[in-house]
Amino acid sequence: MNAIIDAIRERRAQKSFDASYVISDEELTSILETTRHAPTAFNLQNYRFLVVRDAEQRRKIKEVAWNQPQIEDCAALIILCADVQAWKKEPARYWKDTPEQVQNIYTGLIQQYYEGKPQVQRDEAFRSCGIAAYALMMAAAAHGLQTCPMDGFDFAKVAEIIRLPEDHELVMFVALGKGLEAPKGRGGFLPLNEIVLHDSF
Repeated sequence: MNAIIDAIRERRAQKSFDASYVISDEELTSILETTRHAPTAFNLQNYRFLVVRDAEQRRKIKEVAWNQPQIEDCAALIILCADVQAWKKEPARYWKDTPEQVQNIYTGLIQQYYEGKPQVQRDEAFRSCGIAAYALMMAAAAHGLQTCPMDGFDFAKVAEIIRLPEDHELVMFVALGKGLEAPKGRGGFLPLNEIVLHDSF
């Protein structure tokens, strides 16, 4: 338990990566396999992880992301996307390991909850990606790697570069790899009693 707490407290955004470090397919798969255990509403698993390792693809993305060096220098650039229509894509498959009766119940609940509610569909998919992004960062930390969550880029241009499907939304990047330097000091925390409230505002 202390290792988990330490990882949460020590995690920082890494801006400088060792461009010579190559992550193995096995290690990256292990990180992503762990990440997929992040929770999603109705088990929709509506996060999508686009792994960008191709140098030319990264160069194009960097050009529309303020030329941030970590995009090219990290071992793997993970683009988190939300499948906002996952709720209606064979929903029984999300419960395939349960009895048919349970599958039928959840299929009905999923349709009832999401149909005709585009804002709910989008919000839930974004929440799933946010939770998954943090799980990804913690999984990378368990492998001794550093990460940088990112949203400093032109969303429309990146979507075009990666050929994002029309029923998906681009959420954020997570760059991961071997850090070159110790993270800078923290900016500072607000007092706990300013951010934690009880029962009502």
